[in-house]
Amino acid sequence: MVAHSKCNRCMDRLCMHKVPILSSLDKEDLKKIMKLIRHHEYEKGEMLLFDKDAMNSVVIINEGTAKAYKNTPDGREQILYIFSEGDFFGEQNLFSNQAATYSVQALQPVKTCNLYRDQFQELLYKYPEIAVKIIGELGNRMTRLENALQSIGVRNVDNRIGSILLEFAQKYGTRDRMGTIIHLPFSREGVANYLGVARETVSRKFSQLENDGIIQSLNNKEILIPDMNKIEAIAGTN
Repeated sequence: MVAHSKCNRCMDRLCMHKVPILSSLDKEDLKKIMKLIRHHEYEKGEMLLFDKDAMNSVVIINEGTAKAYKNTPDGREQILYIFSEGDFFGEQNLFSNQAATYSVQALQPVKTCNLYRDQFQELLYKYPEIAVKIIGELGNRMTRLENALQSIGVRNVDNRIGSILLEFAQKYGTRDRMGTIIHLPFSREGVANYLGVARETVSRKFSQLENDGIIQSLNNKEILIPDMNKIEAIAGTN
C-alpha cells in the first residue's frame, strides 16, 4: 500500500460528495473536509481491510474495483458487494469505533480517499453548522433504510439475478448497437458467491435467460443484453 496526502483529481471532483451523509453539504463545506483527506493506493489482490479490523475512517474508491466478502463457517467465500469508482464503505466509523464485519480486497489496482474520524470530529466542533446538516441527512437515511427493509426477504433468485445484472450494467456496461454489453467483474462462481447461491444455480439461470433470448454470452466475462427492459422486469423494478 502507498499512502500520500495530495490528489489533484479530488480537488477537481470533490469526491466526498459521493458519501450520502455528506451529500447535503455545499461546496465550501466540502472544501473544508477535503483538506482532511488522505489517499492510498493498492495493487491487485492487496487487502484494503480484514474482517474484525478496527476501522477509523470512511473509505471512498477513487479508481479501480474491490470486493467486500466474508468467509462462511464451511470455508466458502460470500461476496457481499463490488465497490467501484464512487463507492465507499465505513461511514459509520466517523461517529463510533466499530470493528469491520467483512474483508475488502482489490480486484485491480485501486486508489482510495480516506477521511479519518478524529479529524472529522474536530471539524464538526469547529463548524457546528456542518454537524447540523449531517444530522439531517442521517435522519433521511434512516427513513429510506426502514422502507428498504420492508422488501427484504421477498425477492426470489430470479429477482436477485435481474438486480445484479442491472447493477453490473450500470457499473460495467457499455452501449452497443445490439444492446448493452456487460463486462462481468468476475466469473460465474463469483456471481454465485455474490448472490449467496450455488454456482450451478447461476449457470442454470443464465442458461435459461440465454435460451429465452434475454441475454447472450459473448465470452466468459462478457454478456450482451439486447433489451434492458426485460432485465428490469425480472428484477421487479418496472
